[in-house]
Amino acid sequence: MAEQWQDVLDHAVAVAQKAGKVVREALQSDRKVSTKSSSIDLVTQTDQKVEQLIIQSVKETFPAHRFIGEESVAAGEPCDLTDEPTWIIDPIDGTTNFVHTFPFVAVSIGFLVNNRRFYPK
Repeated sequence: MAEQWQDVLDHAVAVAQKAGKVVREALQSDRKVSTKSSSIDLVTQTDQKVEQLIIQSVKETFPAHRFIGEESVAAGEPCDLTDEPTWIIDPIDGTTNFVHTFPFVAVSIGFLVNNRRFYPK
């Protein structure tokens, strides 16, 4: 099964690297911070920008795939798991660190097929 999804893995790595560059650059500039569900549930413009960058890039290459993005779901989009290939995105995993300019953050991208996690070998 790994060979069948190698192009997905390759794309995920490439887009994560592009997203990481955006995050690194944003660490050097002012960050506009908002809250989602509570005062400790933070979101930045960079979170939203990175999520959209990932979704757009994946849509161009894999137009039939679905998405569940942390920021999209927080904004009200449904969080539906189906058997369709689905990308799970946390654009800045560690937003609180990011807001305080601690560089201990990650771009997290998961991939599900048939409601099961995909693990490359």
